[in-house]
Amino acid sequence: MARIADLLAAGPTYSFEFFPPKNEAGWLSLGRTIAELEDLEPSFVSVTYGAGGSTRTRTADLVSWVKRQTPIPPMAHLTCHGHSRHEIADILIDYRAEGVENILALGGDPPADGSPAPGSDYRYSSELVDDIRSTGAFSIGVAAHPELHPRSPDRDSDRRHLASKLRDADFAITQFFFEVDHYLALVDDMGAHGVDKPIVAGIMPVTNLAQVSRMAHMSGAEVPRWLVDRVAKAGDDADDAARIGVEIATELCARLIEAGAPGLHFYTLNRSSAVRSIYTELGLTPSP
Repeated sequence: MARIADLLAAGPTYSFEFFPPKNEAGWLSLGRTIAELEDLEPSFVSVTYGAGGSTRTRTADLVSWVKRQTPIPPMAHLTCHGHSRHEIADILIDYRAEGVENILALGGDPPADGSPAPGSDYRYSSELVDDIRSTGAFSIGVAAHPELHPRSPDRDSDRRHLASKLRDADFAITQFFFEVDHYLALVDDMGAHGVDKPIVAGIMPVTNLAQVSRMAHMSGAEVPRWLVDRVAKAGDDADDAARIGVEIATELCARLIEAGAPGLHFYTLNRSSAVRSIYTELGLTPSP
């Protein structure tokens, strides 16, 4: 069983996200991270894709490596902005030949005026979902923003667009968030639109507050004041700050599991220690 839709139908999933390294040292470090996380028996792993296809080759290389060298099903991120339909078709043919069965269909970053990127045949990720679906070869995921997409004009339009996109996909994975109520409201909103596809919760352990704050700003997420104050208690002790960040993520995961979330997807930043600690605290570590 390698299709994520089937994995989710069988029970809760626990998964990790990686990004393609830029140099040889990064590849060696990521190889160690994947080896350290492999024994946690993740349901799948995902590999990010740079804006406009800037990491296209490296993304494909990492997806291929995971597929060939580990027992973990990979999911390839794929963005549509900056791509022609012909380019997307070629990418999908290559993934199909490699035996990759899962794609996360994303919009990417369009020009500031919202027009199609130069050379792009796409404007919205829903169009990419349609093209992937037409192949019949992949389980398709889409992104969801519990605190609204940063380019959405209002909540109603955000939810209508997400519901329309998710009807044609198999599942969604959220951007990271820190308040469980944001996730529960998203699920309720989809239900109000008649959409009950699985929505996997994205989890970002706060091991570096400044870094996570920058990422949150770009994704439309809020870093709440209580979290900043709690991490600040560590002062200049980076190890203690990371420990507190793991505690916060563990508490959020426990509440999500209790609420019936169909899966947890960890944004690892290509490191393993925080995720391993969360697994241990939640009792998810497989028995020897």
